[in-house]
Amino acid sequence: EVLVLSVLMYPVLRALALQLHSAVTGSYIPGSHSMAFINCLNEDIAKDIARAIMDKKLAAHVNILPKSSALYFWKGELEESTEILLLVKTRTSKIGQLSNYVRSIHPFEIPEIISLPIDQGNPLYLKLIEENVPRD
Repeated sequence: EVLVLSVLMYPVLRALALQLHSAVTGSYIPGSHSMAFINCLNEDIAKDIARAIMDKKLAAHVNILPKSSALYFWKGELEESTEILLLVKTRTSKIGQLSNYVRSIHPFEIPEIISLPIDQGNPLYLKLIEENVPRD
């Protein structure tokens, strides 16, 4: 019973220990921030979505990458198109809110919104993300 409880509590205790260590040392907790990838039909839509994300303070930085070719399956058929890709840097805790908001304004029926945790990086840049994206 104690062993089961210990195993179940480990992630919670580890997270608390990492937060305490971060607060004391000022170091970054891996995975605290994420980069989301969002596809857009064209540059105008990409800029509108990027600005909307920034206006809502759901990100600290958004890159708008130039047109790229895309191949994907849609309704069982192989499709080919061009897309603009947004790279969105934010707190990991904001990914759900970011995804919900983008889905509400995006013209695609099923927009690509995926994210990866940021393991490490320039501490000063990671601090900028923290300073510019409010906590929940």
